[in-house]
Amino acid sequence: MLLLAVSTLFGLGEMNFAEVLRTSGGLLSWSPSGRFCAVPITARLEIRDSSTLQILVTYNCIDAIQVIEWSPDSNYVLTANYKRNIAEVWSIEDPDWRCKVDEGSAGLIRVIWAPDSRHILTTAEFHLRITVWSLVSKSVSYIKNPKNIPGGLQFSQDKEYLAVAERRDCKDYLSVLETKSWQLVKHFELATRDIAGLQWANDSSVLVVWESPLEYRVLIYSLSGQCLANYSAYQWSLGIKSIAWSPSGQFLAIGSYDQKVRLMNHITWRIISEFCHSSTIDSENCVIYKEVEKPLTGYPATLASVQGLPLVLETTYEEEESRPVSLASITVEPGKQANPRIGVGTLLFSSDNRYLATRNDNMPATVWIWSIPKLALKAILVHANPIKDMAWDSQHPRLALCTGNSHVYFWSPFGCLTVAVPGAPTLQINSLRWHPSGSRVALIGRDQFSVCFFDKQLQLCESISAPQ
Repeated sequence: MLLLAVSTLFGLGEMNFAEVLRTSGGLLSWSPSGRFCAVPITARLEIRDSSTLQILVTYNCIDAIQVIEWSPDSNYVLTANYKRNIAEVWSIEDPDWRCKVDEGSAGLIRVIWAPDSRHILTTAEFHLRITVWSLVSKSVSYIKNPKNIPGGLQFSQDKEYLAVAERRDCKDYLSVLETKSWQLVKHFELATRDIAGLQWANDSSVLVVWESPLEYRVLIYSLSGQCLANYSAYQWSLGIKSIAWSPSGQFLAIGSYDQKVRLMNHITWRIISEFCHSSTIDSENCVIYKEVEKPLTGYPATLASVQGLPLVLETTYEEEESRPVSLASITVEPGKQANPRIGVGTLLFSSDNRYLATRNDNMPATVWIWSIPKLALKAILVHANPIKDMAWDSQHPRLALCTGNSHVYFWSPFGCLTVAVPGAPTLQINSLRWHPSGSRVALIGRDQFSVCFFDKQLQLCESISAPQ
């Protein structure tokens, strides 16, 4: 059953909302092909049709599902339970086929697919090793000494190579492996003291690595191990908090604890612009939208309170025209916290490379939209509650946000809009998952989810060239 909501976000068109369905652990995953949707219900995995949300097949797992990941070819889906140190692989074409990987006493803290969809990689507890399991030959190979950092294991965008950060003899190293044979292609020492992460460029020609927050340093390496750039913005203060490549690979955005984003170009590897996140906005060249809540009053408010339902009936965006505008900010006392809630922790480029969405962690309810062609602030979205998740549509310059209530928020170059999920006052949206086609977005709570469908007329309007 579909519930209808009329939208004027882009001047015309409608949005349809699916009825609220069950899930577990806030998990849901679209298949890369866009045909299927995997939804866990405790230890049961449901494969649904992505268009109708009808159940196509059901799998019974050994224990509660903690991880779901589709194979790149969408023919298999992987589930895992880290407490039991077990991963299971299920076939969509042959529901009777099943593969089980048991790490046993080595422990299991991460499991991912290889690009060929025929190998899976598991990381043992304490990062003792990475195991490559073949689903075809049932062979096993090992990668030793991986460093215990988020994102220390990264496949190149062309799926030809795997980069692994390693720690040996108190030094950082990088190993590059070829994904067809899993043979070592290059192994070299890094000029970092304590690497915190690595990312491939979109053309897979270079990698960026960066230091832990104790030191501001970004290094660009070629596949041969040559250091192409070594950048540091300042010293003796907390450094880098987030990094993101633009889809075109032309820009590298660096978010730091000084509440700035620095944009590096891919030709000279120099900074071309800095985006400051100030708590006071004087510029009249950007649009500021503030969320305004309209609470229930009288008997409806009393009834909602008794039933444990939200007391907010409606929420809308209103444009703030006066200047200057002061933004709510969390005061952080220096030296009081090991990892203070300050600095740019979220960087998201739109699929067309024209916009960058950022969030400064000491302004958790505010989203900043920057125009990349103009290197200027485009819009600011100020919400009543902290942002839980935000994600760009993979096909259009359209940003979806959620703040832990039953509303979903949208921004595009044409404007912004808040929409309440019809008939779902108890749905608290904590995460978003865009469909690969951009035609729908999953709105996910802890144990419930809904799907917002965009009609073809609305998508056609979106495909028209938007203002910069």
